[in-house]
Amino acid sequence: MPQPCVPTTDLIPPLPCTAGADHLVIPWAIGLAEPQGEAQHGLDMADALPDLPALHGLLERLTEQHWLRGDEYQLAAPHERVLASTVGWPGGDAVETGTETPPAQAPWAALWAHQDGLSASPGEAWGLMTPSHWLMGRDHLTLLHPEALALGDIESRALFDAVQPLFESEGWQMTWGAPLRWYVRHESLAGLPSASLDRVIGRNPDLWMPNHPQVRLLRRLQNEVQMLLYRHPVNDERESRRALSVNSFWLSGTGAAPSPGTGWPTWPVRVADAPHQALLLGDFPAWQAAWQALDEGPMRELSSALEVGRPVRLTLCGERHAVTLSAPDQRPGLWTTIRRALPWGRTRASAAALLREL
Repeated sequence: MPQPCVPTTDLIPPLPCTAGADHLVIPWAIGLAEPQGEAQHGLDMADALPDLPALHGLLERLTEQHWLRGDEYQLAAPHERVLASTVGWPGGDAVETGTETPPAQAPWAALWAHQDGLSASPGEAWGLMTPSHWLMGRDHLTLLHPEALALGDIESRALFDAVQPLFESEGWQMTWGAPLRWYVRHESLAGLPSASLDRVIGRNPDLWMPNHPQVRLLRRLQNEVQMLLYRHPVNDERESRRALSVNSFWLSGTGAAPSPGTGWPTWPVRVADAPHQALLLGDFPAWQAAWQALDEGPMRELSSALEVGRPVRLTLCGERHAVTLSAPDQRPGLWTTIRRALPWGRTRASAAALLREL
C-alpha cells in the first residue's frame, strides 16, 4: 500500500510511496554553499556533520552502484532526476546541453495537481505557479523562500483572483490548489523547460529563465503580475503589518500528464526530506539535527533490513550529483563476517568525503 512521503513544506504535496521500502533517498544531503558562521573557522558543511554511527555502518557494507552526474546549473535537481528515473519518467538521466533542444521533463506539476485533488487528464500540460516575493537588491533580484510569506487561504485566493484574468486572456487556464500552489494549464507547457523551485530559492531568478521562445511570454506575464499586485489591497495590508508582499511567481514542474494506461505511479522508495528543507531555509543547526534524526531513525531501519539480508539501497543527492549505494553480498560468508568484526579488517568509509563529491 502506498503511503505519503511527507515533506516538511507546503510548497508541494507529498509523493505516494511504497510503505516500508528498503530504498532510502535523501534529497540535498549537502549543499554547495558554506554554512553561515562556519566559513570563518575553515569548516565546511561535510566536516560539520554530527556523529552518524548508523550511516557509517552502512557505508562500510554498501558499495557504489550508480552515479547520476550533472552540475548545479541543471534545471532539475539531482533528487528530482533520481525520482523520475525510479518510475521511468522522462528527465531522469537526461543531461541538458544548453544549445540543443532540452530533454523532456518529468510532469511534476500534473502529479501535484492530481495529489491536490484536481483532474489532470492524460496528455494535458500543467505548470505550478508559486506565489513569491522577489527582493530587489543593489545589483540583482533574490527569490525569497515562499514559506516566509506565511500566506493564508483568504489572502492567497484574493491574489489568485486578481491575476487569473491576466493568464486566461492568454489562453491559459488557472486553478487554485493551496495557498502556495496555483496551477496553470496550456498546451505550450508540455515543451516549456522550467527550473525547479529548489534551484531558485535564495538566488537570482533571472539566471534560471531558460532559453526558449515561450519564455518571452512568461517574462511579460511576470512583469504584468508585478504591476498588478503592486498596490493590491492584500499587499497594502501585509505591508502595514510589515509582512512580505506577494510581488511575483515562479513557474516550475512543467510537462504533460502521463498517457492513458500509464497512470500515476507509486514510488518504490522512502524520501527523507528534512535536511533538504533545512538547507532551503538556510538553517544550518536544523540541517545537523535532521541528519541526527535520520541516523537514529531511517538509517537504523535500513541497517536492520540489511542484517536480515534484504536488498537495501541508499541514494544520497547533492546539488550536482547523486550516488546510489547497495549491498553486493546480502548474505556474507562466515569469514567475511569475522573479518568485518576485527578492527584491522574494517574499511570504515567517510561520510564527509562521499558527501563532498556530491
